[in-house]
Amino acid sequence: MSTHGCGPWATTAQRRWRSRSATSSTPDAASTRASMSDDLPYVIQPPADAGLAAAAAAEAAARWGLPSPQHLRTGMNALFATGEEVILRVCHPTAPASQALWLADRLRERGLRVPRFVRPAALEAHGLTVFAVERLHPVGEIDWREVGSMIRSVHEWPAFEVRGRYPLPRCDSFPWWDAAAALTDVSDLLDDPARAGLEAAIGQHGGWRQRVAARVVCHGDVHPGNVLQTADGAVLLDWDLTCHGPAAWDHATVMTWPRRWGGEPTMYTRFAEGYGASLEGDALAESLATMRNVVATLMRVRAGRTDPAAAAEAQRRLRYWRGDTDAPQWTAQ
Repeated sequence: MSTHGCGPWATTAQRRWRSRSATSSTPDAASTRASMSDDLPYVIQPPADAGLAAAAAAEAAARWGLPSPQHLRTGMNALFATGEEVILRVCHPTAPASQALWLADRLRERGLRVPRFVRPAALEAHGLTVFAVERLHPVGEIDWREVGSMIRSVHEWPAFEVRGRYPLPRCDSFPWWDAAAALTDVSDLLDDPARAGLEAAIGQHGGWRQRVAARVVCHGDVHPGNVLQTADGAVLLDWDLTCHGPAAWDHATVMTWPRRWGGEPTMYTRFAEGYGASLEGDALAESLATMRNVVATLMRVRAGRTDPAAAAEAQRRLRYWRGDTDAPQWTAQ
């Protein structure tokens, strides 16, 4: 349920980055991205041109002596398989590639299981960055206790050790979390009952920022799509939204997944056991869980303007906000 992406409610910092990133193929690209790394998460938008992403992957595969890349999927990153052992990750980062390599090394030093980069440096091609990452293969069900334990280690990592070495924006600065602006943007696509339900949720939970008392280093997007169970144990994927926020930020999605996304009923219980504390019932965590669902719904509604599949999923989600007691579980897209 990655809820990030550029939209008409983008902040000034995001617009400034998009303007600067137009020069990303120039020799100054790395320094430009470095100057923005305190403003934004590591990745905030997908590669704009699928053809250029494929060309960048092909160039990287040729340079590194890898098999011809086969496109797997594109979200915020375009992923290409090159055989059974390597994935090429093509992205448009806001900070230098070296920072992602640094983060992976430090996380492993802290005992976390994360994907390994299989080349010591990234390749820059066609204004995009290409990483070669080990291809992982799923084995069995996710061990959520292990995930909770790893997230606890992330939260105990002093922020000063990360800041300046990898983007660590405040989570409340994410532009796509301006729920009021997002609601206004898609108001013409909503019926009155759906709009009223969303407005009520925002009214009750939208003031969560004023209740944040302490901040920790957060993964930023913990959910089943970003965890892979391997023969060696659970692996935490996708650190693009690493941020500085309340511990509840990383609990909220796991809390809401069984409620609205069809997750295994005990996944949060097991996550909390591994973490060492449950935030279920905590006012801030519950507000964040609700607001994550609000944001996820509004982004599907917006995407539905041009994407029929997104429009269909948006209608599934809106049934819940209308108060439909038979509202179906949601599907992550």
